[in-house]
Amino acid sequence: MPGEDHAGRRWGRDLGCIYPRGRGEGKVAELLPQPEGQAPRIGLRAAFLGLEAARGRLLPLGFGLFASGIALWFGLEHEPGAGHYLGAVALAALGLLAAWRLPDPWKLAGPGLSLLALGFLITGLRAHLVAAPVIGWRYYGAIEGRVSEIDRSASDALRLTLEDPVLERMGPEETPRRIRISLSGARLWHDPRPGERVMLTGHLARPEEPAAPGGFDFRRMAFFDGLGAVGYSPNPVLLLEPAASGEAWIGRLRLWLSAGIRASIGGEAGAFAAGAMTGDRSGISRATIEALRDSSLAHILAISGMNLAFLTSFLFGLIRGGIACWPRLALRVNAKKIAALIALPVAFFYLLLSGANVATERAFVMAAVLLLAVLLDRRALSLRPVALAGFLILIWRPESLVQPGFQMSMAATLALTGGFQALDGLLQRGRLPRLVLPVFALIASSLIGGLATAPYAAAHFSRFADYGLLANLLTVPAMGVLIMPMGVLAFLLAPFGLAFVPLWLMGLGAEWILFVAAWVAAMEGAVIGIAAPHWLALPLISLGGLWLICWPGRARLAGAGLILAGLICWPLAGRPDLLIAADGRLAGLRGAGLLGAGELALSSPRGSAFAAADWLERDGDLTPPAEAALRPGFSGTKAAREFSFAGLRGVMLQGEAGLAQLSQACARYDLVVLAARARAAPVRCPLLDQRLLSRTGALAFYREGGGIRLRQALRPRIWSGRPEAIPWPDLPFLAAPPDQ
Repeated sequence: MPGEDHAGRRWGRDLGCIYPRGRGEGKVAELLPQPEGQAPRIGLRAAFLGLEAARGRLLPLGFGLFASGIALWFGLEHEPGAGHYLGAVALAALGLLAAWRLPDPWKLAGPGLSLLALGFLITGLRAHLVAAPVIGWRYYGAIEGRVSEIDRSASDALRLTLEDPVLERMGPEETPRRIRISLSGARLWHDPRPGERVMLTGHLARPEEPAAPGGFDFRRMAFFDGLGAVGYSPNPVLLLEPAASGEAWIGRLRLWLSAGIRASIGGEAGAFAAGAMTGDRSGISRATIEALRDSSLAHILAISGMNLAFLTSFLFGLIRGGIACWPRLALRVNAKKIAALIALPVAFFYLLLSGANVATERAFVMAAVLLLAVLLDRRALSLRPVALAGFLILIWRPESLVQPGFQMSMAATLALTGGFQALDGLLQRGRLPRLVLPVFALIASSLIGGLATAPYAAAHFSRFADYGLLANLLTVPAMGVLIMPMGVLAFLLAPFGLAFVPLWLMGLGAEWILFVAAWVAAMEGAVIGIAAPHWLALPLISLGGLWLICWPGRARLAGAGLILAGLICWPLAGRPDLLIAADGRLAGLRGAGLLGAGELALSSPRGSAFAAADWLERDGDLTPPAEAALRPGFSGTKAAREFSFAGLRGVMLQGEAGLAQLSQACARYDLVVLAARARAAPVRCPLLDQRLLSRTGALAFYREGGGIRLRQALRPRIWSGRPEAIPWPDLPFLAAPPDQ
């Protein structure tokens, strides 16, 4: 009947799905049998119609639930115990039982519960499998190990990662499996290469804890990377054994290709081209990296998924086009399948050559799914390969979820896939002229990708590149036409002595990208600081974006509501009023602002440089630490810096002169911070010394109501390596000390 058809279509539209004529009322009748003459009622079974319309897009939503389980594991303040894991196993079993026994639509919740619990369980398993010895003290002495990776540190020093190290006075059971050491001095005797066994003398310590509660946790990242110690050496490197045949061959090949590119393309352009092609960034200066970052072009250098996509698509098109140019062959073979068959192992080889970072792994899985679909005559241009790539990466390395590279890569890929599916009608049905299509696709991809990654870049790096869209529009074509394709052609033409032509074109592309990066980064207001968000902001934005992309029809607008809620939550994060660095050498005091929290003043222009930069960045403050130290808030000598906080008097003591004033400071001040281990202190002294701070990490004090709340950076998690509890000093202004 016409009325029933109208009711079925209207109901389906309200739920986010519109069935074709004759199909909608059949689904309604099948799922919700109603007395004759009555319109269907919206209930729980009605939601099943929305899920039916979303069939084919449920895999990305399942990926979101799996990732939520991983995020829950990382978000716990304390290490989960047996009860947590038993609860997760029970939840997974309950989900499977619901999927098996319950009727529609209740059964649809079962797989979601199981995926949520599975994410939690896999992360816990991974953490205990990768646990390895971590150095527990400051070490100085001989260091021996096999070079596995060569890169550059944030201070622009050459850095070695050593496997299977040997340290003096340390047995095999307490020696870390991997260490990373920066070469801060002149290397006079040997230039290290991957696979070689080398020896040097240097300083080592355990990886740094967060510079502030809730900040970037390098110790957690090092734990999952297997790094048990980091340090530096001002001494030369000695060669003990050359690389064995077949050992670290991919690393040596990377350096060989990089050296060849830099020999043909001189200067910073050659170093950039080598880094973009091979992942070897050891020749790129810090100034270039900062210019790329401030112009939102750092992803070009990071061997991101875009690089692998450019290389794979160019090779696929080159082989397919070459076969098409030979008519007698083209009529006898399937050019697409031959191109896919050759492009797949090449993509895997490039994955290994580039170092297999998270973004490249995700891009390789997607490219592999796409090429396999070509070989099997299937369609793969959808959200499914994106979700599949995410699943595989998180199953293998669940810690990737909390890394900015994975978050930005997945956000950009999901947004681009969903966005171009929405624009499919405009792009494929001749509504735009052919000459306009490439320009439109470039602008759309840059805009969609930039908007999708902006919240994650702002949250992790506390900055936003205002002209990033302009920089990407000007440089992405050069990357796709002059850098990656010319690199492939140079490799193919090298045996014939003709590689100089594509390498010359590659150099032009590299110089153009570096010119644009420097020009955009030098613009006034090119970078603005953004304060770190509330902990709820990114989860709400992520879930909202996933729902907006995956769910069909009007119901997807609920995702826009979640994104808006995340943006509203962003500025609600509390800013600490007083910060104490983990070594006791630096403090930050927040002044009063017109609208609440004011600027952060530092107690010293030097000392704890990483902590100072991190504190200011998390505030969205781009002021250099030396200038922040000139702000009002601290007074006195270098040995005793006085400050006032919430009506309390405090002092920062440093050096022998500060240590000599400890007894008087305990009697005069409400809070005493000592950048040393106190040998003896008066009873009931409100003292925070390095012995205590080594256990708690950096401390943050918050004004809360009429009292003061204290948070510590180190949490009792498997990667923290916290020593035994140390009695807290008597701090009467605190409601309670932090959790022990």
